[in-house]
Amino acid sequence: MHRSSLTFKALVLFVCLAVLPGPATAEAGPSDIVVRFQASLLQVMKEAEKLSVHQRFERLAPSVDKSFHIPLMIQIISSGFWKKATASEQMQVVEAFRRMSIATLATLFDGYSGEVFKLEKQMPGPQKTLLVMTKLIKSDKSTVDIAYVLRPYKEGWRIIDVILDNGISELKVRQSEYSLILKNKGIPGLISLLNGKADELISQ
Repeated sequence: MHRSSLTFKALVLFVCLAVLPGPATAEAGPSDIVVRFQASLLQVMKEAEKLSVHQRFERLAPSVDKSFHIPLMIQIISSGFWKKATASEQMQVVEAFRRMSIATLATLFDGYSGEVFKLEKQMPGPQKTLLVMTKLIKSDKSTVDIAYVLRPYKEGWRIIDVILDNGISELKVRQSEYSLILKNKGIPGLISLLNGKADELISQ
């Protein structure tokens, strides 16, 4: 992959967004979700140079939908502004955040250089969550610690946050990033920002 160490860590944090090759059933446990997620992400990385950003977006979208609880993530990120939004605005900001998230992955994961994901352990987390601890081992043998935060839902376990190197939370990063636009323009402003960013990335 052609990226600086900092950029690589940023894209790993974002999703952070790993990817499921098939449906995530209710029987699949937290570690199963993460392992399948990472295995499929690696497959997309290996094929990335043959695909356009839009094609990578299409490959990643179904798996992101099955792996992450996007509505809860943007609800947490937007905090009190979520309650002030109309039902229509809530639906729009969920879709905009989804598009931006997948488009960012499709743009940043643009190649493969021998990276390997390793499952470390599963442990209880705060507020009825479970943490799945993994490592990304790069070709130079350096590692990045990635913890996935999951909650159980009727449709199965879903990822709601990703913590990089034992401290950098995806949700907190996004809260900080979007705080000014939310303060000045509310949910409508965030919808416009997210869709604009998604369109820009997909068009590359």
